[in-house]
Amino acid sequence: QVQLVESGGGLVQAGGSLRLSCAASVVSARYMGWYRQAPGKQRELVARITTGGSTNYADSVKGRFTISRDNAKNTVYLQMNSLKPEDTAVYSCYVNLWAASEWRDYWGKGTLVTVSS
Repeated sequence: QVQLVESGGGLVQAGGSLRLSCAASVVSARYMGWYRQAPGKQRELVARITTGGSTNYADSVKGRFTISRDNAKNTVYLQMNSLKPEDTAVYSCYVNLWAASEWRDYWGKGTLVTVSS
């Protein structure tokens, strides 16, 4: 069973920073990353990173957020700087890996990030 343990959410003022961490119980996930869902909005991809270090970011966070990955620890990080109130959301870690003959997504429970104005 895949387990994802997230940490690092909380309350921060606009312009501040937070760092999210997610430790996975699996190795060699093709992708590790973060989605977020704000109240009343659809879930959106924030950032993801491959085993080799290639990254993708949502346009809304480019230049402010940085995703990184420690393959030895099976952990993915999201450094969030210059936070804005519109970044307020539940942030969920996810991994994509090969299981039962197909690529599958697995999700963490999520951690709340609240940015006050």
